[in-house]
Amino acid sequence: MGERLDSPGAPGRTQAAPLILYDGGCGLCHRFVRFVAARDPRAVHRFASLESATARALLARHALPLGLDSAVLCDERGLHVESTAALRILRRLRFPWPLAAVLLLVPRAWRDRAYRMVARRRLRWFGSADGCPLLDPRLRKRIVDE
Repeated sequence: MGERLDSPGAPGRTQAAPLILYDGGCGLCHRFVRFVAARDPRAVHRFASLESATARALLARHALPLGLDSAVLCDERGLHVESTAALRILRRLRFPWPLAAVLLLVPRAWRDRAYRMVARRRLRWFGSADGCPLLDPRLRKRIVDE
């Protein structure tokens, strides 16, 4: 079973909702959070910036570097990074996005190479996120450690 996270504000309580960690300073990452939230029919995903206390604790618990340059998904199956995280996130969205999961059949090394190519250029292509974007109140409820 995957890592269970302490719920914010309620020590001892746990949650099993998928948690997406994203780069809070990246324009592409902010767009991805809004993209996922708009296509998540049951609103199951929660979000936290990689710079948040929640992310730092989770990464430390799994011995991952704090300067990780990847989206991270923590779900019932564990912690996932890079292309695996992105494809597992898409798998939970409404149709047609779950079809992208077929790419999990591609060798991870190839998928991650493509993921890293975009990751290296994302700030140049999509810019940085200046401050916290204005969020829909429904999305704001799903942000951990704002």
